[in-house]
Amino acid sequence: MLGEGRRAIERGRDVVVGFVETHGRPRTAALLDGLEVIPRKTIVYRGATFTELDTDAVIARAPKVALIDELAHTNVPGSKNVKRWQDIDAILDAGIDVVSTVNIQHLESVNDVVQEITGVPQRETVPDEVVRRADQVELVDMAPEALRRRMAHGNVYAPAKVDAALSNYFRVGNLTALRELALLWVAGKVDDQLDRYRADHGIATTWEARERVVVALTGGPEGDTLVRRAARIAARTKGADLLAVHVTSADGLAGADPASLARQRTLVEDMGGSYHQVSGDDIPRALLDFARGVNATQLVLGASRRGRFAQLFSRGVGVETTARSGSIDVHMITHAEARKGRRRPALSRAALTRKRRLTGWALALAGMPLVTSLLWSFQGVVSLPSEILFFLSLTVAVALVGGMWPAITTAVGGSLLLNWYFTPPVGEFTINDPENLFALGVFVLVAAAVSTIVDIAARRTREAARASADAELLSTLAGHVLRGQAAVSSLLDRTRETFGLTSVTLLERRPEAARTPDVRADPGAWRIVATSGGAPATCPGRSDTDVVIDDDLILAAKGGLLEAADRTVLEAFAAEAAVALRQERLQEAAELARPLAAADRMRTALLAAVSHDLRTPLASAKAAVESLAGTDVAWSEHDRAELLATAAESLDKLDRLVANLLDMSRLQAGVLGATPVPIALEEIIPRAIDDLGPLRDRVEGDISVELPEILADPALLERVLVNVMANAVRYSPPDHTVLITASRHGERVEIRIMDRGPGIPPEAHDRVFQPFQRLGDRDNHSGVGLGLALSRGLTEAMGGTLVPEETPGGGLTMILTLPMAGTS
Repeated sequence: MLGEGRRAIERGRDVVVGFVETHGRPRTAALLDGLEVIPRKTIVYRGATFTELDTDAVIARAPKVALIDELAHTNVPGSKNVKRWQDIDAILDAGIDVVSTVNIQHLESVNDVVQEITGVPQRETVPDEVVRRADQVELVDMAPEALRRRMAHGNVYAPAKVDAALSNYFRVGNLTALRELALLWVAGKVDDQLDRYRADHGIATTWEARERVVVALTGGPEGDTLVRRAARIAARTKGADLLAVHVTSADGLAGADPASLARQRTLVEDMGGSYHQVSGDDIPRALLDFARGVNATQLVLGASRRGRFAQLFSRGVGVETTARSGSIDVHMITHAEARKGRRRPALSRAALTRKRRLTGWALALAGMPLVTSLLWSFQGVVSLPSEILFFLSLTVAVALVGGMWPAITTAVGGSLLLNWYFTPPVGEFTINDPENLFALGVFVLVAAAVSTIVDIAARRTREAARASADAELLSTLAGHVLRGQAAVSSLLDRTRETFGLTSVTLLERRPEAARTPDVRADPGAWRIVATSGGAPATCPGRSDTDVVIDDDLILAAKGGLLEAADRTVLEAFAAEAAVALRQERLQEAAELARPLAAADRMRTALLAAVSHDLRTPLASAKAAVESLAGTDVAWSEHDRAELLATAAESLDKLDRLVANLLDMSRLQAGVLGATPVPIALEEIIPRAIDDLGPLRDRVEGDISVELPEILADPALLERVLVNVMANAVRYSPPDHTVLITASRHGERVEIRIMDRGPGIPPEAHDRVFQPFQRLGDRDNHSGVGLGLALSRGLTEAMGGTLVPEETPGGGLTMILTLPMAGTS
């Protein structure tokens, strides 16, 4: 704000400072040098003197621009207006421009969100409408790390307050969330400005708020371009999803290069997307079915690689998809391979799709009268053998396009036409010359042979294409497993997508179910292990297709019958689903066995750890008592007191050790009782500090009385605090105190114990909570190492958490989080 004021002065404008609060920051105060400052108005309230903005003085001075800090400020009672923004309104009404400041946390619309994030209620707020009606809003943005560095250098708060501020309100998470709120709020104001512009100019276009972008891949060289373009489209909207889909079919796309598809799949996953593969002869329909199934809003396709001549006979996948897309936006992306033609395997053109068979029949029915008319016009010029060759050529062409039956029909029809129109006697179905009869017979045989060969080749090509598609599906399944995605639910999702099914369910026979033929139709005999899609099949008898995995597991699918070839691939998916299920159950069993193994390690570590720690205080106490009980030495009163103190100290140490061991054992067994009750921190923390004994002077508490009560067991919480604070004091330098603070964050309260010791490497943060070690040191000469482990266990028993964090500037901060009273 002050910088903008100085720039306005350089432009020749009359600028005054109406109110600026420097908060003791020297760099802010330096910016006021040379600026005209309007004296503040003094107000006395309840015996105290306050200064506020002098609105009348600013209006009387009548500058062009007034700089007024803290827009959300609440004026002292007795002022003309309650809020400073009301003072600014009066100044604006006087024709004076105002430059002001406001923090995102002071906007009324985000007040509750800010409190939930930071745990601190903001009592000073300003209505959003006041800020929105500003002619210009400038976001003063700064990365959280940069702001924390400024604070650590003392540019924001006094050094004594820096540690507490960085550890509470100004944490990286809080600052990042506030920064995002500010960016979103300013973006909303930009949207408002655009909306007003559109309204003024009659523009009715709207924007999508969230996108799910699907990119169609053929395995062609244009795939990389499409993936990157789709990723850019998805990146324009926060939270947008990117999905890639490849359609395998028997009439072209099944011949895609597997290496190209694998590379493109990796590219999609590197960009945060997911790769999918489905089957379908009707490619546009398969693409749109997949897109609608995943609730896609946009579909990205590559411009057709088919040439202009080919597009005369078929509109192509892109045009067909666009025509059927409905509410899904379709992007046709141009690329270097556009209109260069499809480079399909030559054999794949002979695949007998329904479209090709219809084309063959059409060519046969139209071609026979056309050839007859053409030859009739040259009657007397062309001989019978040449006429037979013309019909033979037509038959071969029909065979290549439509297969056997259209070709045989053409051969028989052509022979009858040759007999009627071109074989003497003309106009009769008789043949006078045996040579002509032989020629017609050979014609029919050649036509039948050619059409049969073409039909066989077409079938073999279809089988090869299907085998290629199945291989691609199995390759995808293998990659799915290798990438660690073999969860049952994930496999069922892939199965449903691949075969275009409405639901896929893994059923398990109940142990008590009778093994009779009727059990397949009994829903009560089966249990649904996992399902994907719509309404599941509750038993094998209610499915369209089922695959028996073993005596107790069946994969049941709904959504239409599958071909025999598809069942082979479906069986592979079913077998993998069964393996995944067994793997999940083995992991569950391992999880159940892990506590037993941990308990066994606990007992082993206990025996190793306590061998010294139990013997040492016991031996010291025994030696002291035996010395006192002996009669051969006359002890002085001072010596007797010292021996008694040694015995008492050793027994106290032994008592604490045994208590810790018993509590740790109860924690491990899950029988430690905690009775959480509402309790105030200002009551429990001073008691815990007093329990530190001589160490209490090394601890400094800064606890606000305005904090809500927490839900905790007082005795257990006091014990946790003593353990953690004693640990912090032990590792802090002698000239530094341990600081304990508390703050509210949402429905929980955080207690932070900060020291300035050597700290702990981040990789060892979890290890320090393991029993019977001190940062990996197992020499047992400095304690059994149960303090932090027990503290975390007691905290979790009360429904809280205990985690370490680096102290800004060096050291370790232990964060104890507990629920507020009245929350569950």
